[in-house]
Amino acid sequence: MSHFVNRRDALVTEAIEGFLSTSQPGELARLDGFPEVKVVIRADWDRAKVAIVSGGGSGHEPAHAGFIGRGALTAAVCGDIFASPTVHAVYSAIVAVTGPSGCLLIVKNYAGDRLNFGLAAERARADGLKVEMVIVADDIALDNFARPRGIAGTLFVHKIAGSHAEAGARLERVAAEAARAAKATKSLGIATTVCTIPGQATHERLSPGQAELGLGIHGEPGVERIELPLAGEVATMMAARLSRAIPSAGPVALLVNNLGGTPDLEMGVFCHSLLATPLGARAKYVVGPARLMTALDMKGVSVSVLPLDDALASALTADCGAPAWPRVSEVRPTQTAPMVRAPKSEQSPPSDEPHTRETLAAICHALITRESELNALDAKVGDGDTGTTFATAARTVLSAINALPLAEHDKLCASVGARLSQVMGGTSGVLLSIFAAATGRTLAAGATWAAAMREGVDQMRFYGGAGPGDRTMLDALMPAIDALERGGTCEAAARAAREGAEATARMTKAHAGRSSYLAETELKGVADPGAVAIAAAFEAAASVLAPRATSAAS
Repeated sequence: MSHFVNRRDALVTEAIEGFLSTSQPGELARLDGFPEVKVVIRADWDRAKVAIVSGGGSGHEPAHAGFIGRGALTAAVCGDIFASPTVHAVYSAIVAVTGPSGCLLIVKNYAGDRLNFGLAAERARADGLKVEMVIVADDIALDNFARPRGIAGTLFVHKIAGSHAEAGARLERVAAEAARAAKATKSLGIATTVCTIPGQATHERLSPGQAELGLGIHGEPGVERIELPLAGEVATMMAARLSRAIPSAGPVALLVNNLGGTPDLEMGVFCHSLLATPLGARAKYVVGPARLMTALDMKGVSVSVLPLDDALASALTADCGAPAWPRVSEVRPTQTAPMVRAPKSEQSPPSDEPHTRETLAAICHALITRESELNALDAKVGDGDTGTTFATAARTVLSAINALPLAEHDKLCASVGARLSQVMGGTSGVLLSIFAAATGRTLAAGATWAAAMREGVDQMRFYGGAGPGDRTMLDALMPAIDALERGGTCEAAARAAREGAEATARMTKAHAGRSSYLAETELKGVADPGAVAIAAAFEAAASVLAPRATSAAS
């Protein structure tokens, strides 16, 4: 995998410089022993209060430097990627920020961090400084393991300690509250990919559809490899394991952490699923979902849970000036607001007409059946969702078919157009809604179906800006209407639509839609998926109407 780097040996130092260069003036600074000593501190720190120092290997951004600020960390000691910082760097950080009130070190439970921070603490104590250390071991993945790892739950400890320090508490109180939060916090992670380290070969140990449960934050293998279930099942499984590690009752705070490479859309789905679990029902506060303590670009999520009492809740929700600390959200039911009523032209009482019902249902079923086929076609020239877009619209119309004015075709077009505009995303939904609305309006004025559909197409062209030969659904729709205007049957219209759709595969330049951004080589031989969908709709209608016309003629 490619990375945006200059030199691997300068990666961390250049990243820190970039971070500091874009921070608010007067907030952050680095010690002048840089780059050997990579320590970021509060620029406004006056050493009158207890200092809170944490850190560890880089690659977990925004941790640790992103959590420096009022009510959180005073300093962060940065090592190289996934490597503990040196004793000298930790000692330098302690000396730089520690005054008469003392200093608390918050250390994740890894051997390198414990040893380097511990030796630095001993040296600082020998110099007469008051230093305490709290070790965070929140990972519950390794059952009965004597030394569980410290992972994203460490951020709860940062916030609790920072809040008490900012309030002016003595070192003994700050350390005690931090230790209490560290002991109570439990975390668990899951990922579907390993992380990629710049300049280092990556061994992808997971097959498509697999996930590792109970992994660390340095690319370590998980304790259990599973076939990835649905998000709701993942959340339920993780919530159940976390629940067994904490008291069985009482409010909790949840920290939902993006391990680096999970899209925000998926994080939202996971968070929704997590809040639907029994553990989620106990959540009073949620931190995230957000990138908080990552493992470079690992696609995964971790959940940390902190059982709350009044003191912990107060410290967690206290004001915080750290740039990466997200808003702590109080869990409450989703608010809703009333929707604007539909225009009167789209409000019609239901009526029935068996032939119309059968034709409409056939069109819907054809589009649903071709969902995968159209998606695959669109993936070659677009974003791969045309089939889903049309199928979603078809399912919506089918589910509402008993509420539609099937016996009044002008009102039916208006009602279908309204529903398409509600559920079809992108330009195709809007254009088809315009087509249906204009067709219905023209039918109401007494026009034939062919004339009404021509007006619908004209409005599509006016608003959409596309025309014949632009590789859009018009290239199937317009030939079909031409056939009807010449007096042709629905079968003739379907043949024309299919020929028009197939012709788009020979068009090597598009002038509208996403295909317009592609090279000729990408378009050659690939039919426009919207045009194929229109052809499928005409063919479905013909399969119902043609036998009926033959029967009537005989």
